[in-house]
Amino acid sequence: MTQTAAPPEARETAPSPLRRMWLWGTAHAVDDLYQGLVPAVVPYFVLDRGYGYVAATGLTLAAALGASIPQPFFGLLVDRRRLDWFAPAGVALAGLGLGLAGLAGPYPLVLALLFLSGLGVAMFHPAAGKGAREAAGDSAAGMSIFAAGGSVGFFLAPVLATPALIAMGLGATALFIPPAVLIAFVMLRKHTRTAAGPAKARTGTDRWGPFAVLTAIEVVRSILWVGIITFIELYWIRHLGASHAVAGIALAGFMFGSVAGTLLGGRLADRFGAVRTTRIGGVLIIPLLVLLRFLPDEYAALAVALAVGIAINIPFAVLVKLAQDYLPTRPGTAAGVTLGLAMSVGGLFAPAFGLIAEHHGPEGVFTVLCGIPLAAVVLGMLLKRP
Repeated sequence: MTQTAAPPEARETAPSPLRRMWLWGTAHAVDDLYQGLVPAVVPYFVLDRGYGYVAATGLTLAAALGASIPQPFFGLLVDRRRLDWFAPAGVALAGLGLGLAGLAGPYPLVLALLFLSGLGVAMFHPAAGKGAREAAGDSAAGMSIFAAGGSVGFFLAPVLATPALIAMGLGATALFIPPAVLIAFVMLRKHTRTAAGPAKARTGTDRWGPFAVLTAIEVVRSILWVGIITFIELYWIRHLGASHAVAGIALAGFMFGSVAGTLLGGRLADRFGAVRTTRIGGVLIIPLLVLLRFLPDEYAALAVALAVGIAINIPFAVLVKLAQDYLPTRPGTAAGVTLGLAMSVGGLFAPAFGLIAEHHGPEGVFTVLCGIPLAAVVLGMLLKRP
């Protein structure tokens, strides 16, 4: 029996990836805004409240623990039950926790609120990753819109927070509560779940071996990301002799490149395949990091910082989609691990980068970073097509 092709009108009215994914991408941006706000806000607890460095580190650790470790467990819950409300509830909790932290008095209360904010982030990612994949279907470009939303949130955090904190002090954190409440309300009103009732049965065979390789690649990317994002401004100031303004432009360029790279990676994956695109990103980053490390001009290096941001994030959305392809019956777990646990592991290496910087300066950190992507290249060769 022959199949009839879809009429031209149906093809013309099919919604674009952007129309299907705008809400998921926006929600991801708002959610990850609160992750990006933590490092932007912590210095003001030191300046305004007189917290010591150990206490300040405790705040960062509380948010990171809340955001990372619970995500795989939330993923398991999302895969077993239809918990569509997890995504809007998570982003609302993330915003409320961080927004109230600046108003709280006792240190233990601030610590608890930042942990709750991180917990909200952990609730959001598995449910949103699963819902976004259902909306995107097999389109890597669609998933790239969802993933790029997270990069946009990180990018906007210091841009929005710094002027507000300078003008109003820590009380300015309350200004960031409304976006979380608003997007949570919109998500509930738009019925972002695909259907009511019990979860749909998912078929396929979970392939844990390739998923483990993919997770290792995500860990390598996380280590690389943390090293760059922590020391890029110091590299410009102390090694290249640039002003604080130029150093800030370098950071902004890297973050903008990260957004562009995420979107580009989705397009490349739809054309060349997810595995090949992941390998392309791993190979491209090495010469770009070497060029950044040895380029002596602070202004010429700005273009390279942008290119590094693009290259490092080419595999980002692709890895999230590929993880769900490897675990077809556990899309929430796959999203929880790739977006949460693996992405947070890099933070554990921050003290090691700090020791390197103490002895060899920020340039020593970037020298080490040049070799880290080699592990991702080797691991990329072990990836299998889903």
